[in-house]
Amino acid sequence: MERITDLVKAGHLLVADGAWGTMLQSAGLKGGECPELWNAAHPDEVFAIAKSYVEAGANLIETNSFGGNRFKLAHYGLADRTIELNRAAAQISRNAAGDDRFVLGSIGPSGKLLLMEEVTPEGLYEAFREQAVALEAGGADALVIETMSDLEEALLAVKAAKENTRCEVLCTMTFEKTGEDSYHTIMGISPAEMVAALIQSGVDILGTNCGNGIQEMTGIVKEIRKADPFIPILVQANAGIPVYQEGKTVYPDTPETMASAVEALVLAGAQIIGGCCGTNPDHIRRIARVVESINKRKKVGEWT
Repeated sequence: MERITDLVKAGHLLVADGAWGTMLQSAGLKGGECPELWNAAHPDEVFAIAKSYVEAGANLIETNSFGGNRFKLAHYGLADRTIELNRAAAQISRNAAGDDRFVLGSIGPSGKLLLMEEVTPEGLYEAFREQAVALEAGGADALVIETMSDLEEALLAVKAAKENTRCEVLCTMTFEKTGEDSYHTIMGISPAEMVAALIQSGVDILGTNCGNGIQEMTGIVKEIRKADPFIPILVQANAGIPVYQEGKTVYPDTPETMASAVEALVLAGAQIIGGCCGTNPDHIRRIARVVESINKRKKVGEWT
């Protein structure tokens, strides 16, 4: 199978999967329960989530390992099972994805703040190295370092993945609108600052996820593309901004709403589009239809 970056650079638009936390909760994950433990305790349910995104048309299937670093797992008394749970996560998604989909090993933030000296750079690097190696061993084609807000932490994660695996490395940060045309992470990092630092680190694909609905992502994509005209861009938007209704958190964007914003994202420079919090296979299915249509139009020269 070709590399993700080769396909993107050849002009193909790709579809990433949607939310995992949302789907795990629908499958019965309780508050305070460790999602990654499901890779060992409930592998069939985790497989069903991955398979549902395959059937919805996603080209890239993530792993149930977002909080799978040893710092996060220590909260549940599971630090000594870090390698086992990450490897299982990748094996499950690999089995669901088959040979014609890419498996993205999900690596989320450590939950520790370098700024507050809760962890050393060396400690973070080692935690990310451990997780990255285990995900590759389980069958991940690429590693997606996602929902980052601290640039230094993101750089350490990319470095650990690049130096210790053969996987392609993707990295997404979460931005908030801080002005009419400006965006920053909660740590004050702008899209342009992300691009400058992470491209130098050798990252293969950059982008943004979480924190925003799909309509709000277009401005962030424009900022990334303005900072670099060539880096492939991944976007995984929430199903809108969540609202609290009748004791539950509700994400308002329907599959149709999200699909209606895909063309604007592509025109802004996005090449891989998926979902984050609140999305499900129905959202991805509708996004995939639009992406398929654009790919067909590109092939016959009907897309600018």
